[in-house]
Amino acid sequence: MRHYLTSWEKDAPFFCWKTMRCLILSLEDETALRPRAGRRGDASSSWGDLRYHLIAGDPCTGATSFLFTEYKYVGIFMVVFAILIFIFLGSVEGFSTKSQPCTYSKDRTCKPALANAIFSTLSFLLGAVTSIVSGFLGMKIATYANARTTLEARKGVGKAFIAAFRSGAVMGFLLAANGLLVLYIAINIFKLYYGDDWEGLFEAITGYGLGGSSMALFGRVGGGIYTKAADVGADLVGKVERNIPEDDPRNPAVIADNVGDNVGDIAGMGSDLFGSYAESSCAALVVASISSFGINHELTAMFYPLLISSMGIIVCLVTTLFATDLFEIKAVKEIEPALKRQLIISTALMTVGIAIVSFIALPSTFTIFNFGAQKAVKNW
Repeated sequence: MRHYLTSWEKDAPFFCWKTMRCLILSLEDETALRPRAGRRGDASSSWGDLRYHLIAGDPCTGATSFLFTEYKYVGIFMVVFAILIFIFLGSVEGFSTKSQPCTYSKDRTCKPALANAIFSTLSFLLGAVTSIVSGFLGMKIATYANARTTLEARKGVGKAFIAAFRSGAVMGFLLAANGLLVLYIAINIFKLYYGDDWEGLFEAITGYGLGGSSMALFGRVGGGIYTKAADVGADLVGKVERNIPEDDPRNPAVIADNVGDNVGDIAGMGSDLFGSYAESSCAALVVASISSFGINHELTAMFYPLLISSMGIIVCLVTTLFATDLFEIKAVKEIEPALKRQLIISTALMTVGIAIVSFIALPSTFTIFNFGAQKAVKNW
């Protein structure tokens, strides 16, 4: 006879795992959470490490599930907003397919409005997808780094600082490099159609920054509301009604609070930083395209904003070595001076880097569009 599993038999492995997990999390033996006196802390040899892995897995899994659920609705917004961008930009000239006079150079002809609408929509979608990927990857890095920083803190504040600093640096480099690479590739692909029409090309590429900022809104606001609700729930139910200590992993609202923190403060912040970076870069490229750089087809000078960003990545890469390799943190009071040292060193190196890039990329004299008139700019 065929045996049909009952609901309890189906869920038995799940309940057994949850029971074992709760038993492990309820262990209060301090020797399991700290290395014994006179013994070096080993990050893989105690019951405390298993406890850490169990606790760290919940915010990571929860944040990933939260983001995937959020991205379903974000995808709908992307499609609807992209359609609106296409309709509004294309209807300016009645979806014309004829070339039209350029906005800032009336003696020249630019690509039709329909082409501008299509490429602006594509750049918006590209910026939105890049922002989503940047926020998601930053969140994954941070959730793994949180547990590693906790384990390294058992060895001393210096180890914990290096783990936290390097994980933050990875996210920063990822955002800057990812945004720069995708923007450069998009410009070169769009150039296959626009040719020497730099004004139309960079006007279309502005949708890249708009897409990045639009996605940042969902991560920041959605994660922020979620974490506030979870934090209030943890305080009311956990501390007031059940007398559970604050930030105790046995309280599900604490895990939910950490999920909201990861989504809002890390994934949302990553998308927000990418959006700000993309918008500023696109705005600078538009200004460059309507200056004498675009008129004279000086490609190196037009890419001056991207060269500055590239120099910033190199400078920051060198600067991080001062915090993690050249100077060792031994006490908590040394962290703030180390961060201030980072700021001073990066400012000094970046000043020199900007001077070098400006000397190489910019001509001695050029003009920019200034409220209806071309204004001459000289190097001195």
